[in-house]
Amino acid sequence: MISPVSSPQHCPTPRELDDLELIVSGAAPVASFGTPGSPLTLTLPDALAGEPVVELVDPEGLPLALVHLEADGARRVEPLTTAQHGPFRRLHLTPAEVRAQHAGRTVVPVTGPVTDDQLAQLTGLGPLVLLALVGHGTPDLSPVALLRATLRVAADLPDAVVVAVPLAAHDDAEADHDLGVQVTAAYAGGPGGDRVVGLVEAGEPLASLDDILEADQPAPDRQGLVLFFTGLSGSGKSTLARALVDRLLEQGLRTVTSLDGDVVRRNLSAGLTFSRADRETNIRRIGWVAAEISRHGGVVVVSPIAPFAETRAQVRDMVDEAGGAFFLVHVATPLEECERRDRKGLYAKARRGEIPEFTGISSPYEEPEDADVRVDTTGRTIDDALGDVLDALAEAGYADLRVAAPQPVVPERII
Repeated sequence: MISPVSSPQHCPTPRELDDLELIVSGAAPVASFGTPGSPLTLTLPDALAGEPVVELVDPEGLPLALVHLEADGARRVEPLTTAQHGPFRRLHLTPAEVRAQHAGRTVVPVTGPVTDDQLAQLTGLGPLVLLALVGHGTPDLSPVALLRATLRVAADLPDAVVVAVPLAAHDDAEADHDLGVQVTAAYAGGPGGDRVVGLVEAGEPLASLDDILEADQPAPDRQGLVLFFTGLSGSGKSTLARALVDRLLEQGLRTVTSLDGDVVRRNLSAGLTFSRADRETNIRRIGWVAAEISRHGGVVVVSPIAPFAETRAQVRDMVDEAGGAFFLVHVATPLEECERRDRKGLYAKARRGEIPEFTGISSPYEEPEDADVRVDTTGRTIDDALGDVLDALAEAGYADLRVAAPQPVVPERII
């Protein structure tokens, strides 16, 4: 089916994309987003909320479905195509396909690595369909790791096949449980269909899965890490960030990337202004790059002003989604001290109205309430102030960089 050119497009969130696949596959008990009593919902931008038809696309722009606005406010889904790419896409079967290919098997939902007690239980159940519930927020492991682990277990069972089901979590335990029961029943053939068995909650993860678990859930000191310094201009955040990068490189145990604000502005965000909208875009670009580096186990150090809590939260979400850790450092040097240090005269220009929307003067700085460490650099040496950050990193288990560093003859101050 060719989608109408006139329909505005929208790319749903990962959870909403999972829900869309459930609806399109026939696994969901509803055919619309927003059906009363269903946790399957779709949030559209305000500009699209009243549109009668909206085209849903994947992150690469592939049209997936049209959603039609119904009288009750629900959005009826009209499928256009299914997702074409992604690891283990071949395992994403619809209930109809499972019934056609694997009817007569016991259906077992799987949300985490199989334990030794669960393996013993599975061995006695005969031919199996292992439903790996890989939707956003549901499995204990990442979707890819859960499928790898379940496939490895299936290979050791007498007769088992693995099916991937994008059953996402919706922050409502009761509704999610009910949805899971209904989706599992759809794969089993409904009332009178195949047997459904839940795994016992007992035992230890199988030793044969250790490599998969360790790769997917590394220890904090091997996890991808984004060290995000935020603070006013002149607070000392860039100085501390550079000193931290030096310590990481001197230790030599991790790959380190520094996303310096000025360098990012010249290369990644050239053409952006310093309006609030463009500053937020700049931070989101930094966040996206940092998250991708953390996805592959790297350490990233960034030090933008990042004055808005919402944008910082968006970066945190990007990093969390990538499987990395987000460590927020609030360099909380007071405005008066930052203004006193004003080597470039920026604050003076802002006071005269020559620089519009200048953070701390004509544009707000929203102090973080979720910082992992807060540092005031007033009157302190670089090593002294950096020590607060190093202590917090060590206590969190990410890195212990608290080695004796040579002190200069004349102590170097932040100012």
